[in-house]
Amino acid sequence: MEKVMTKAKERINTTKNRAAVFIMKRRYLSGITVIELVLILVIVIALLLIFKNQLINLINTIFDKIISESSSI
Repeated sequence: MEKVMTKAKERINTTKNRAAVFIMKRRYLSGITVIELVLILVIVIALLLIFKNQLINLINTIFDKIISESSSI
């Protein structure tokens, strides 16, 4: 009977340890993900600000071409 009780306690402790490790890994991964997303957003916004005029000219050119070619349809 004592062997059964000790095995049961060991399993419970092992399960608790596995759960704690899983939670800690999950917290670490989610923290990295948030930092990566913020850095990516900062880089994209910086690139948009740097190339703002070129992007506006490109979009205007594309829309002008669409408008001119849509009249032939």
